Amino acid sequence: MTDINSLRRDLAAAFVLADRFDFSEGICNHFSAVIPGEDERYLINPYGVHWSEMRADTLLEIDGSGNILAGEGEVEATALFIHVAGHRANPRHTVLMHTHMPYATALTMVEGGRVEMAHQTAVRFLDRMAHHSFGGIALDDTEGERIAVAQRDNPDVDILFLDNHGITVGGESVAVAFDDLYYLERACRQQILAQSTGLPLKLITGEMLMETKRQIEQVRIPQAEAYWTALLRQV
Repeated sequence: MTDINSLRRDLAAAFVLADRFDFSEGICNHFSAVIPGEDERYLINPYGVHWSEMRADTLLEIDGSGNILAGEGEVEATALFIHVAGHRANPRHTVLMHTHMPYATALTMVEGGRVEMAHQTAVRFLDRMAHHSFGGIALDDTEGERIAVAQRDNPDVDILFLDNHGITVGGESVAVAFDDLYYLERACRQQILAQSTGLPLKLITGEMLMETKRQIEQVRIPQAEAYWTALLRQV
């Protein structure tokens, strides 16, 4: 079981790395992690702290009602409503990452925008994505619960595209969630660059698509953990 100090270190590092990869947007967006134990407790970023500044002791510890149990600052309303409902909806997602990162968000802004199976990086997300219609800014629990219902209805989905908004990635650990966050943005960027040529995408289909998916699933989690170890050496 991950101890809280390691969890704090990993989640804080995820913010710093996300900013380096241009996944951040002002002081908006949020990552959270479930603190192991019987009580409902979470780590989440405080409002107003830039992601490049995030440190282990910067993170807030909150309960399911948003009460601050440790740390200084306040929880942004949208962070509270999206993350608490999301963790409750799918307990497998002990880490949730919500961003407006450029290329993935761009696909939420166009009719029919979705990750196409035109590159092997995209195939890692096959059958793990869902789309959710725009419901405004989550300033109360209504929109947070609406997003949570979409996650509860699709327990195998780890990537939720929020139309006209951004994306949410859920995972079993910081390493796994961040790996998906990174490769999702890569897949979206590759696709948008390819589509900018005006030529039709060359899709991977049939048996080759399913075989590629099988190959990726064999190594996805250990590769995520190895990549995370490498990334931690940078911060």
